[in-house]
Amino acid sequence: MSPFALAADFPSKPIELIVPSSPGGGTDIMARRFADLARKYSTQSFIVTNKPGASGGIAMTEVQRAAPDGYKVGVLISELAIIPHLGMTKVTTRDFIPLARLNGDPGLVAVRADSPLKSIEELLALARKQPGEFSVGNAGTGTIWHLAAVALEDKTGVRFNHVPHQGAAPSVMALAGGHVQAIVVSPAEIGSFVQAGKIRVLASMADRRLPAPYAEVQTLKEKGIDLVVGTWRGLGVPLNTPPAVVSYLRDVAAKTAADPEFPAALLAANLQPAYLPGEEFQTFMDSQSAYFKQLLGRLNLQK
Repeated sequence: MSPFALAADFPSKPIELIVPSSPGGGTDIMARRFADLARKYSTQSFIVTNKPGASGGIAMTEVQRAAPDGYKVGVLISELAIIPHLGMTKVTTRDFIPLARLNGDPGLVAVRADSPLKSIEELLALARKQPGEFSVGNAGTGTIWHLAAVALEDKTGVRFNHVPHQGAAPSVMALAGGHVQAIVVSPAEIGSFVQAGKIRVLASMADRRLPAPYAEVQTLKEKGIDLVVGTWRGLGVPLNTPPAVVSYLRDVAAKTAADPEFPAALLAANLQPAYLPGEEFQTFMDSQSAYFKQLLGRLNLQK
């Protein structure tokens, strides 16, 4: 039977949602909230499958190689615009049909609450005195938070000691345990630590201030550092997926994103809603890929 004939009956079974991270992180939380609510707008359920590894490359490669029938939807993450330029995967932003962007979160530069560093200016001043020694934890080499710290180096002329971990959560625990001096992560990944008074945020990489509990945190732009970097998450399917299937899935994504329960669920987890429809999501991903390609090339990190 042809793919177009199958598309007429779509969906006739549950749809697998491939998540490129371990359970419990921001990407997983967003995916599970989406899967729960999408059931209201789809005749079939979405089943979440976690496939962490290679900065998201394992999961996104699996989706890219999957049968183009709509039954395997991938959560596309910001690393898709980075890791191809590092030689970590051959999959690029052009290897999917995007359905929608659902979320976007800026990077936060944070230290332990008992750190003597009280401002981003103090952090950068200390890093300048200790070139290559000031330790900044990240979620792994090639992840968005690694590149966010690299971009901060590029903008300010400092040089950090980048310490990779197996995900954002381990990097937060490394900071909490005093094993690194600072980290760059998203609001969702340190929200509970900030509210418990264990971690202090020095600056945000957003273009404007965030809502509580980060409303008092100044942006780097307010500090005279023109840098906006953040993570993003959306949905995509393999190339050659039939148009009728793509249309169905885009409609489900749009209705789920517009459901008041979805942004409320994201905000409750310190995740920022940031919906973009498919075509606009593609344009956004391409611009991100171009930015990181240029950054990595300028710093001689591109493969």
